[in-house]
Amino acid sequence: MAGRLLTTQTQMQCPHGGQVQAVSSNTRVSAGSGAFVLRRSDTFTISGCPFQIPAPSGTIPSPCVRVEWLVADMCLKVDQQQTLSEGSVGLCFSAQQAPQGTVSVVNTQMRASSR
Repeated sequence: MAGRLLTTQTQMQCPHGGQVQAVSSNTRVSAGSGAFVLRRSDTFTISGCPFQIPAPSGTIPSPCVRVEWLVADMCLKVDQQQTLSEGSVGLCFSAQQAPQGTVSVVNTQMRASSR
């Protein structure tokens, strides 16, 4: 994949507007202003997703709660783990493990990119 690298300061959202929070164990490689580069193996949780499923008796809350990265950078690694960039594809899941759409990168750093 290609594009600017994602970091611990990158703003991301689920398809319903919930905020993605990244927790990285990477403490070696940063890209601009001390923000560490994110990797496929890092933990991504989602808060504030308002998604609901229609049901006969009304609606059932089914918020996005986590992200699993399906496509990461092929050529760039940090500590032998694939990095993530704007071109990476992350899928959001509910607590019941139902896929609910892809992550949107709202903004990221401008200095470092992958090919």
